[in-house]
Parts: sequence; C-alpha cells; structure tokens
Amino acid sequence: MNILVLDDEKEIADLVELYLKNENYNIYKSYTSNDAIEIINTIELDMAILDVMVAGKNGFEICKYIRDKGLNFPVIMLTAKIEATDKIQGLTIGADDYITKPFNPLELVARVKSALRRYTKYNEKQENESIFIDGLEINEKTHSCLLYEKSVDLTPLEFDILLYLANHRGQVVSSEELFEKVWKEKYLDSNNTIMVHIRRIREKLRENTREPKFIKTVWGVGYKIEK
Repeated sequence: MNILVLDDEKEIADLVELYLKNENYNIYKSYTSNDAIEIINTIELDMAILDVMVAGKNGFEICKYIRDKGLNFPVIMLTAKIEATDKIQGLTIGADDYITKPFNPLELVARVKSALRRYTKYNEKQENESIFIDGLEINEKTHSCLLYEKSVDLTPLEFDILLYLANHRGQVVSSEELFEKVWKEKYLDSNNTIMVHIRRIREKLRENTREPKFIKTVWGVGYKIEK
C-alpha cells in the first residue's frame, strides 16, 4: 500500500512515516504541496494524509486536485483547527476523515487501517450481485454504481453509505445508525458529517435537491431509499 504524507512540519511528517512504516506501508513523504502534486502524478497511491495548513496549495486544494483527477483513494486531513466550517469544507471536496493535532499516532494508524480496508473492499472484483432502483444499479460485489448505465464516480465511503441505504430501502435510517454502521465508530458527531456526505452523493446522482429521487430526507429522523 502506497501512502502520501504531506505536512510542512518535518517532525510530524517523520512521526507519521515512522508509525506507518512499522505497519509495512510504503510512505511517500513531502513537506511541500508541489512535491505532493508530483507524487500524486507519478505514483499509484492508495491513500493520502494531508495537513490542511501548508504553504502554496493547502490541504483542501490538494484534496480537490486528487478528486478532480478522478482518484478515489481515501484522504485523511490533519488539522490543528476543527471548526465545523473547516470540517464541512473538507468533506464537501471529498475528504474521508479528519484527525486533529496533536494526535495519538496509534489512533492515526487505526484510522488508516480502517479507511484502507474499505478502499480495498471497494476495489475487489467479484461475481455479479446488483441492486436495481429506478435506473440506479448498485453492485455489492464489484463495488460499482451505475446511473442509467453510466458509471457514478463514488468514493469508497460514499459507496458504503449508498449501499447501506439501498440494503435497507423502505426503512428510515437515522444518522446515528448510518454513522455507526459505515464508520464503525461510536456516533459523537455534531458537525453534519452525514449530511455533507449525503449531499455529495446526491450531487453525483444528479438529484433534485428539493425533490430527490433516490435518497429521501425524513426530517428529524434520518434518510431512506424507497422500495
């Protein structure tokens, strides 16, 4: 597994490199955004860990650059700031997770492993097993999504959210349940994480935000996909 680590604080970048190398990951370390972009363009990466506050292009801009290139590997943001607006901005442009500085390196390793497990599962190609919902095809085994026979470019996290709702279609799924089943962590969210990811999925499904066809909002309760 190839992981990009971008942080202009050398001590932090070196610490992250040390702990992840101990887990046998290949680390491509950079202290500048220009170096990070060069790595993105030349190495087949499986993950990026990006500091938000770097000179030149900041971590948000690098994350957007990754997603604009059609790359769906997980992106974890490192940040000293954790205001809701910053978190929502990162999630909106395609970040998968946030870790606040100072952080426990063992927590970082756990988050990395969790995200990579999801990414690996997403990319495994197996026999056909699809869910069909009014022009939407979700293949649980190949982890692919088609809308009117055209591929929908979902991140592994977005796919897992859509798949969970599809597997429970006809039922209202609360934000708490969705978070705990997909992230597999205790729900302690107060920064609209689920809402932002649902909004991104709807955009990719070309949903009318006022009258979405696929993912319905049940106000005060959660989300559902109709049978």
